[in-house]
Amino acid sequence: MATCDLSGRKVLITGGARGLGLKMAETVATQGASVVIADLDAETGAASAAALAEAGHQAAFVHLDVTDDASWEAAMPDVLASLGGLDVVVNNAGIEITELFVDLDPASVRKIMDVNVLGTMLGIKHAFRAMRPEGPAGAGGAVVNIASVAATIAFPGIGAYSASKSAIDRLTRVAAAESGRLGYGVRVNAVCPGLVPNAMGGQLANDTANLGLFGSPDEAVGAVISLTPSGRLATEQDIANGVAFLASDDSAFVNGVSLSVDGGMGM
Repeated sequence: MATCDLSGRKVLITGGARGLGLKMAETVATQGASVVIADLDAETGAASAAALAEAGHQAAFVHLDVTDDASWEAAMPDVLASLGGLDVVVNNAGIEITELFVDLDPASVRKIMDVNVLGTMLGIKHAFRAMRPEGPAGAGGAVVNIASVAATIAFPGIGAYSASKSAIDRLTRVAAAESGRLGYGVRVNAVCPGLVPNAMGGQLANDTANLGLFGSPDEAVGAVISLTPSGRLATEQDIANGVAFLASDDSAFVNGVSLSVDGGMGM
């Protein structure tokens, strides 16, 4: 695991109860940060935070629906109280629904856009409100959004997901420009992960095979690897390392960019 010094950093990670979000929480905690895991799944989220605390890290859980502004309003005081401030917000919560265009369900598209795009935008909103000079944290900081290699390639079956992640790439740049113009002192960047063989990645491989786009899930995975110069899938640790870098002072002059952690797939 690469290391960045995050000693004393106060970090909120949405969608942190499991999978990639949990690996981010474990990584920043190991590198010295205090962390709040925010998630809809209260049982799993609380258990994940408790496990981090039992391992000797400063960790807590808050219940959060990233699509609901009122939920953000209710959660942020608890986040600030638990952490004693706020330095980093990682907008990781996201969903993927695989569909062919000929079978497109408008409700699925709206759900993806609500969670991935609106959820990220509300995360930026409340990060800015907390970390700008007049906010309750008031010392600036960093926002790290989670986009995807799907923002830069054309992979069949994920039209709505790709659109949502392309939107995150663009809104990251707009948010960085606003923060700079208004003197908030908050850097805004994104990480674009390659395909990770976790629950979401495995489901994508199964779904694309079931839709007839590939002969089998293994063939779908092979197609991704064949497009990746590094010759393998990403690991959760690869992605978490990118998040830690953008949360740290090692990236102090990195702002408004999307960092590809995809083995070159999206180049």
